[in-house]
Amino acid sequence: MKTMWSYLKKYWFFALLASAFMVAEVFVDLYQPRMMETIVDRGVLGIGSGGVSDVNLVVSTGIRMIFVVLAGCAFGICSAIFTNITGQNFGNDIRKKCFSNIMHFSFQQTDDFTTGSLVTRITNDVTQVQQLVMQMIRGFVRCMMFFVGGTIALLSLDLSFGMIIACAFPVILIDVIFVVWRTNPLFLLLQNSLDKVNGIMQENVSGARVVKAFVQEKTEQSRFDAANQTLVDTQFNVQMMLSFLRPVMNIVLNIAVVGIIYVGMVQVRQGSAAPGTVMAAITYISQILNGMMMLAMIFQTLSRGLVSGRRLEEVLTAEPALADGKGDTGPGPGSISFKNVSFDYPDNGAKVLHNINLEIRPGETLGVIGATGSGKTSLVNLIPRFYDVTEGAIEVDGINVKDYKLAELREKVTLCLQKSELFATTIRDNISLGKKDATEEEIIRAAKAAQAHDFILQQKDGYDTEVAERGMSLSGGQRQRIAISRALLKEAEILIFDDSTSALDLRTEADLYKALDRDYAGMTRIIIAQRIASVKNADRILVLDGGRISALGSHDELMETSPVYQEIYESQLKLHEGKGGAA
Repeated sequence: MKTMWSYLKKYWFFALLASAFMVAEVFVDLYQPRMMETIVDRGVLGIGSGGVSDVNLVVSTGIRMIFVVLAGCAFGICSAIFTNITGQNFGNDIRKKCFSNIMHFSFQQTDDFTTGSLVTRITNDVTQVQQLVMQMIRGFVRCMMFFVGGTIALLSLDLSFGMIIACAFPVILIDVIFVVWRTNPLFLLLQNSLDKVNGIMQENVSGARVVKAFVQEKTEQSRFDAANQTLVDTQFNVQMMLSFLRPVMNIVLNIAVVGIIYVGMVQVRQGSAAPGTVMAAITYISQILNGMMMLAMIFQTLSRGLVSGRRLEEVLTAEPALADGKGDTGPGPGSISFKNVSFDYPDNGAKVLHNINLEIRPGETLGVIGATGSGKTSLVNLIPRFYDVTEGAIEVDGINVKDYKLAELREKVTLCLQKSELFATTIRDNISLGKKDATEEEIIRAAKAAQAHDFILQQKDGYDTEVAERGMSLSGGQRQRIAISRALLKEAEILIFDDSTSALDLRTEADLYKALDRDYAGMTRIIIAQRIASVKNADRILVLDGGRISALGSHDELMETSPVYQEIYESQLKLHEGKGGAA
């Protein structure tokens, strides 16, 4: 929890004020029984004045009591305000820092934590830690003051009342220790169960169309029910343990009150105590034991908060797997070199790429083709350092990508994926994501090149049309064209299309490449595609087979020298002819 403390120190003054006002409020609460004692003994019963009631004393003490209560109320409000200032700002800082760290995680780190777990940590775990801080600032001070101050006040009335506390305290302590001991291990299981529920929920919301298309609603419902049942069972076990706490304490409290009444009755008969003193003693014993009950609940919050704190520490202290380089870099022509590059995904073991040696010239258009699983996407993911190579090196403009600052490297590269990720904002904002200061003319120019301008104008609000979450209000081809617009607007030195035209018809795709040659000439382009028609006009075409370079050359050269390329070409030609014949 050392990291947590560093975030809390910023608000130490507000925490101190909250505790100070809480101390003042408790002093007021502890003073009230004394005033009530005065009203009963001296005002009503007239003890000390020959049994004659003193109405003026009752009125004056009652008025003072009202002002004291109002002061206590003001102290309590101030304590709550400063506690919330401390807790809310602390939670806000932790949540923002966690999110910032997650944004800098590598793909490997995100996969290791899992999306569901990260969602739980940044929401529920932060809330648990925030509640712990607020409880410790306000509740812990309150219950300890009631216990210590109430005990002193009770003993000041009569030392014999201390026997009752001495008997009640061990019973309460044993009850608290037992409950905390039994529930503490369950809190980690509870948070892990919540991770699982959030993970399944996230998968099914994002993949709702797949679930419906394959009529898997019942299967996914069963999977969710199983995870949710585990969560419910764990919560039930926690609540069962906690259910022992309050009843035992209530029993002890009532027995203690009966004890005070009995002792007080004996003393009143003997003339050594007054009825008002007994009433004050009952109030004090109630405050003491209620303070202990509150302390028990704080221990429960403490146990859960510590578990959540440790989970947040893992996020806050996790160093990015991909560290920034230290070299000074600048703009370049966009050359790329693969030197003896091999790669396997973390925790996988099997190599995806084997000894890749490749030079991509500035301004060149390189097509990449190969069977599914041949390593095409893995190859281009290494250029912006989404992953690091296992062996060898990749250079951009003659500099090892590991020597770049990640932000600078990724400014030089723009990537457009087959799965177009759009955000729930306007079309304009989605296109200008990588260039927030883009002018209207630049946005329209990029959209026209991507063959998106015409369909955008047909939308209800044109470029200001709101896009549904993940772009689901648009067709696949429309999403891809907006994503391509976004990539072009950035005008990076290196443009990568990772099968990002798969949802476009051949005519639209051809118009796109013509626009690229006309309006965005000079960019180094890497075009991954399944269709030979998409890469046929590239300067060179790289054929990958099983993670190895099978062939490299122009379309005409490969048609003469590469059996793998010829096989792909013939299979697509036959498929096209088959479709034509069927038509």
